[in-house]
Amino acid sequence: VQLQASGGGSVQAGGSLRLSCAVSRRTVSTYDIAWFRQAPGKDREFVSTLTRTGDITIYADAVKGRFTISRDSGTVYLQMNSLKPEDTAVYYCAASRIWATNWKSYDYWGQGTEVTVSS
Repeated sequence: VQLQASGGGSVQAGGSLRLSCAVSRRTVSTYDIAWFRQAPGKDREFVSTLTRTGDITIYADAVKGRFTISRDSGTVYLQMNSLKPEDTAVYYCAASRIWATNWKSYDYWGQGTEVTVSS
């Protein structure tokens, strides 16, 4: 299972970015896909997940109402609006056969894409 994350960059607070996680059609229909992030000096934290059926989404409280996870064929997106400096982190997409919000349940990881939000 291969995941390729992209779309990170530097934006000012209030701006938007869209992250992409390229997988395969078979992967998105077989695995639950999630986004996690890790800021410098902090633990990896859950951001959002989309079930393999594509009909259930979960968001961390910190991003609820600002971020939207979606998928199209073999790509899972994370649309990030109203970005805040505290959203600054390396963002990872991951795949798991077990639906979960704990990063330890995810077996396959993309390489990460860096997001920097300046105030």
